[in-house]
Amino acid sequence: MKYFVFLLVSIVLFTFAQNISAQQWSTEQQEVWKTIEEHWYLNEKNDLNGSLSHYDESYLGWNYNSEVPRDYSLVTKRIKYLFQNRTILLYTIVPARIWVKDDFAFAHYYYTTVSKDNDGIVTTNSGRWTDIFTKKGNKWLLVGDHGGKTSE
Repeated sequence: MKYFVFLLVSIVLFTFAQNISAQQWSTEQQEVWKTIEEHWYLNEKNDLNGSLSHYDESYLGWNYNSEVPRDYSLVTKRIKYLFQNRTILLYTIVPARIWVKDDFAFAHYYYTTVSKDNDGIVTTNSGRWTDIFTKKGNKWLLVGDHGGKTSE
């Protein structure tokens, strides 16, 4: 059933992606989206150093199920924990809007993941996410984010 839900959500998101991809993105918007895609890919591969290289040390983010915002230290602990305790089997990310002004950007997008924990339990999650970036040199770094699961 969970795979059916994932398939259904993926089809809906793919339809959104077709409409969104028709938009003309600036070079900066494309760079931001490429950064998000790379970050998700590294998370799927459980690449801790690669994943953390996308965060600025000033990072402060807050997902829906967190009691308090997480700073760089807490997000590092969380990512380490997740990489040790679950594996992403499949994910889909679809942009909604990307806004860029000079060296500051935010991107709203939809996501769906299918993951398996160390006990073999497979879970599907879907939701909305916002990433907030600053550009340092030629690299977009996360300084904040917000979002989370919107369906069971």
